[in-house]
Amino acid sequence: MISLAYRDVANSFGRYLLTGIGLGLLIGVTLTMAGVFRGMVDDGKALLRAADADIWVVQQNTLGPFAEPSSLPDDIYRGILAIEGVSRATNVAYLTLEVTHAGRSVRVMLEGVDALPNRLPLSAGRPVTRSHYELVADERSGFQVGDRIPIHRHEYRVVGLTRGMRSPSGDPILFLPLKDAQEIQFLKDNDALFRDRRQLAANPRLNPPGNPALLGAVEQTLFSNHRVNTVLVQVSSGVNARRVADDIERWLRLTAYPRDEMEEILIGQLIAMASKQIGLFLVILTVVSAAIVALTIYSMTQTKLKEIAVLKLIGTRNGLISRMILLEAIGLGLVGFLTGKLAVTYWAPLFPKHVLLLPEDTLRALLITLVICVLASLAGIRSALRIPPGSAIGG
Repeated sequence: MISLAYRDVANSFGRYLLTGIGLGLLIGVTLTMAGVFRGMVDDGKALLRAADADIWVVQQNTLGPFAEPSSLPDDIYRGILAIEGVSRATNVAYLTLEVTHAGRSVRVMLEGVDALPNRLPLSAGRPVTRSHYELVADERSGFQVGDRIPIHRHEYRVVGLTRGMRSPSGDPILFLPLKDAQEIQFLKDNDALFRDRRQLAANPRLNPPGNPALLGAVEQTLFSNHRVNTVLVQVSSGVNARRVADDIERWLRLTAYPRDEMEEILIGQLIAMASKQIGLFLVILTVVSAAIVALTIYSMTQTKLKEIAVLKLIGTRNGLISRMILLEAIGLGLVGFLTGKLAVTYWAPLFPKHVLLLPEDTLRALLITLVICVLASLAGIRSALRIPPGSAIGG
């Protein structure tokens, strides 16, 4: 049987193809936004995998160290090690800042670890081996092995590169020794130190006559950089992490999150607003795509009303006419989907954020596109079926 849909599309192929490409760009944007959300989730999980902790210990009554600020003394780990069931406690300091290299500014997250892990999967270079002024950078930072990155008071040499280590907001992570991260985050500049010392010296309660030692003790406390943002805890084999976390909270007056709770904070709360915004945009794009398909098919139907009436007059069944319009709509959706999938494959690596394209999302987008096309074709089918056969003669 001669394909009526094929012949009809061939008569207006240019407009049909351009409409399909335009629809494809919308589908590509939809897939990209879904990929951005998947990338944010994957970044959060990658950060947890890199930490390799069973429990995250933070400042009491905070959601730190990512959702809220958290500050702990760096000797608190000794008390944590005394808790039954704890096998290891590691101090970690996190800091997000802008660094400049070779004339460009890059937003990064610094992660200072007390004992830098050699388990980081390196794609180039070597791990950090010195106690100061070396770092391992994520490839997405654009740094190369041997680069010297100025951060506040010092320069840090890139000795290794890793892949897929980003913060929940998509910033590449730089791994460096804890002492360096503490200095970068907590140590004040010389002018600030001078002003603070002058204010302390002018305070009679902190600088009483004849007791200069009190002022020295206050200065040592206030100007110290012996702080961390969290302590990563590993429990012994077979020990319940929730029970250990409860003991840490009870005896040390801190807040402790087992791994599953920290994952919920990172993914369920930290990026919750972003997920709602992306979801709303996806709904809007879906409605716009449906409107484009419906208007295109309806317009194509209106331009051939006389031809449809002639088909009815010679005995063509309504089912065949309906199938012709339906196939045109599905064909438009397939052209759009293939265009969108091709577009997102090429432009996703150019995005500054991590875009993760999952096969199930692609399949879901294809099914949604086909459903949209079927529903959008109903307006054209309804218009075609209402045409009386006699209108072919009445012309």
